[in-house]
Amino acid sequence: MGSMGGAAANHDKHIIKVKVSNRQPVAAALPMQERRLPLYNLDLLLPPVGFSVFFFYSKNTEAGGNIDDGVVVPPFPAFGSVVGALKASLAQVIVSYYVFSGEVVANSAGEPELICNNSGADFVQAAADVRLEQLDLYNTDESIEGKLVPSLERRVLAVQATELVCGGVVVGCTFDHRIADAYSANMFLASWAEICRSSTVSTIPCHRPSLLHPRHSSIRQYLDLVPVDELYVCLSELPPPPPPESPSAGELEDRLVSRIYYVPGDEILKLQQLASSGNCKASKLVSFSSFLWKMMAKSASPSYNSDNNGNPVAGGRISTDGDLKTTTTSRMGIAVDGRSRLPGDMSTYFGNVLSIAFGKESISDLAEKPLSWIASGVRDFLRAVATEEHFLGLIDWVEAHRPNLAQSRMFCKGTESGGPAFVVSWGLGFMVAATDFGWGRPMFSSYYFPWGGEAGYVMPMQSPHGNGDWIVYTYLLESQLNFIESEAANAFRPLTFSYLCHA
Repeated sequence: MGSMGGAAANHDKHIIKVKVSNRQPVAAALPMQERRLPLYNLDLLLPPVGFSVFFFYSKNTEAGGNIDDGVVVPPFPAFGSVVGALKASLAQVIVSYYVFSGEVVANSAGEPELICNNSGADFVQAAADVRLEQLDLYNTDESIEGKLVPSLERRVLAVQATELVCGGVVVGCTFDHRIADAYSANMFLASWAEICRSSTVSTIPCHRPSLLHPRHSSIRQYLDLVPVDELYVCLSELPPPPPPESPSAGELEDRLVSRIYYVPGDEILKLQQLASSGNCKASKLVSFSSFLWKMMAKSASPSYNSDNNGNPVAGGRISTDGDLKTTTTSRMGIAVDGRSRLPGDMSTYFGNVLSIAFGKESISDLAEKPLSWIASGVRDFLRAVATEEHFLGLIDWVEAHRPNLAQSRMFCKGTESGGPAFVVSWGLGFMVAATDFGWGRPMFSSYYFPWGGEAGYVMPMQSPHGNGDWIVYTYLLESQLNFIESEAANAFRPLTFSYLCHA
């Protein structure tokens, strides 16, 4: 199959210029008593990084308004009115989500904790010299980073509203991951939009730490029953990181880049059929993740990166002596939400309730064996983590090792496992329609998370068309993405404005 990436990457680029006209904190609308909140055990597993989500709203030029799912949407307001409504409703929603008006500091033990001092969330008002249809939705490092999503400074939430030349608006939010996971961020965004539309909120977040308390009696006895040590490690036990390698003369430089694709629904169904075996039907997420793992392994396999004469070709990292640098194993992880696994009603719990299930396989097996074999292994390592006992054991494990901070072994690059490594997160449950602030639902939204580590990151979401397609944000090595586009062009299709308008 021919690569579709080149055509998407070679179109005329518009170098976006963004002018910030105002930056100010937005505090809660009601007075709040200052207090210090320790981060809970599962929060302590997250590094100090921010993740972003952004929404594109197209200007409605019809005088009578558009009809969206049978509901008449009023004409798109002026940008000043949009900013005023966003700020006013943000101040109201922060009353319930008061953690977003605080700051993270270190306590006396060296652990991060939150000062809830109502210092406010950052709000940035800006204008960009670009039309919505000119935005490069495929190369988001060019169009989004440093332009349409704000950076976190000392606060835990930053919001940016940007007016485009066409009158459309981009709303970008960046969250401190130590304070919120994607589920919590989605809950906040839905509540914020609800208040902006109607001045009421139907879901109150739960901040009860007792839901995630460790089992205080004889914590150590539980650690022998739950093999958390196989999945997590204290940072103090890790060797110092080696100095970064510089490409040698003649070697192709590789780098992690962000791209967004759409995957047609019929291609996902085909993957699901290939990943299923016998009476065991693989889920769409397992099928997609297994297929991506196979593609990543192929991108590092010499047999898939050489011509008929055995000479290396693009797709791997090539050195001047013609040897393709390869490793023997690859790791793939899937983020698991523990809310449905833990006892009690966790549906409105705010914070991090995540664990990373992951597996390690040889590159040759991943590249050569059928997709159903890979999917079987993925189901096995998911099954071991998606349990009440795992999450309770993980809470206990963190408690037993405090104040030492820890992280998933998925992100530890061992000498025997230096091959492709990436994590697939879960964004398929996010309802784009929930972020209608009163001027219609967004025509497009996505996450943006170039987190800076050596492992890649992939976030699939439902297409805004609701037709079974997926929108997939990827943060992977450029060579890996180029290989996937060439090898699986029917599945991974660069996202374009045309797709959003006509699919």
